[in-house]
Amino acid sequence: MAITSGICISFRKEIMLGEHDLDTDAIKLALYTSAASLSDGTTAYTATNEVAGTGYSAGGVTLTGIDVTTDSSVAVVSITDAVVSAATITARGALIYNSTNANKAVAVFDFGADKSSTAGDFTIQFPAAAAATAIIRIKSS
Repeated sequence: MAITSGICISFRKEIMLGEHDLDTDAIKLALYTSAASLSDGTTAYTATNEVAGTGYSAGGVTLTGIDVTTDSSVAVVSITDAVVSAATITARGALIYNSTNANKAVAVFDFGADKSSTAGDFTIQFPAAAAATAIIRIKSS
């Protein structure tokens, strides 16, 4: 099993079809263990190998502060850092998905190693919304 980071292929198609509105849809982030098998081929949220533990609810957390803008010629998304409060969990990666639209997958992220919290905040920090750093960005080739 492995988690491989990437913007989901299905999401790339679905944004062209107008199926996602990151400004108004409920966008969530679910956390996964190292036993999960997720990649850019993931098409929807799954509970298989999702983290379980104190403070974490199945389905994950709703993301806030989502803002879609541009930086030069690159479309970028900024997201407020997500926090799972008072959590005792271990996660290897995450899936961002659209819970408003049939739980369709947006992006998968591998943390590079297991990350844990014990009776404390588990925080997912998102990078700056810039052409070279935004967590979700669309640019021409």
